[in-house]
Amino acid sequence: MRDAGRDQFRHFLTIPTRWMDNDIYGHVNNVVYYSYFDTAVNQFLIEAGVLDIHQGEVVGFVVDSGCSYFSPIAFPDAVHAGIRVAKLGNASVRYEIALYRNNEPLPAAAGHFVHVYVERASNRAVPIPDAVRAVLSDLIILD
Repeated sequence: MRDAGRDQFRHFLTIPTRWMDNDIYGHVNNVVYYSYFDTAVNQFLIEAGVLDIHQGEVVGFVVDSGCSYFSPIAFPDAVHAGIRVAKLGNASVRYEIALYRNNEPLPAAAGHFVHVYVERASNRAVPIPDAVRAVLSDLIILD
């Protein structure tokens, strides 16, 4: 996804960097990128009305994630997180996320994570609820 333009994503969330995101080397620490991924996807689901983090009976657990870093991001940059759905399965979804620094056309980092939907009470996988599936379907980019 190193060459992924912004047009390859249907939804964006702008996330301001924080002073504490920088590490001793003067750029955002690698672990913070994963929090940007999580924030972008979960904020989208909450705003779409399909994720209730406090009372929802079905929630998504992250079971796989990865990130590739291309160029540094540092405070006080703004991160524009583009999200798309790469695969929508029965109980799981694979998101792809690209992080763009300020107004740059290519991502500073890109990665993925996989949510498996589970019943909160039992922690057992369940089919993705229809309302969630409909929202996620809107994030699929077809070639």
